[in-house]
Amino acid sequence: VQLVEFGGELVQTGGSLRLSCSASGLTFRSYTMGWFRQAPGKERDFVAAINWSGEMATYADSVKDRFAVSRDNAKNAVYLQMNSLKPEDTARYFCAATLTSTGLIYTSQYIWWGRGTQVTVSS
Repeated sequence: VQLVEFGGELVQTGGSLRLSCSASGLTFRSYTMGWFRQAPGKERDFVAAINWSGEMATYADSVKDRFAVSRDNAKNAVYLQMNSLKPEDTARYFCAATLTSTGLIYTSQYIWWGRGTQVTVSS
């Protein structure tokens, strides 16, 4: 199984980015997909998750109304659209896969992880 994230870069405050995660080696449509982020010296925090069909999504309060998660099962891909970025959004962003359909905010629930992509928001 391989999850590979793309799209992280340096962006100014108020800008937008779209992260992508490409999955291989698993039956993608069977998995709920999540996005997490980790800033230096901090724990890995939940950002968003989307169920297998794409019909249900959940977000951390800190990103609600600014970020949107989506998926394309035909392409084995999950996306994170990030708008109105703030310096506190600076982190390494990871996608992850789980067979769980409840909770979803805990790293321990996820089976597969990518290596992450760096997002830096300048003030």
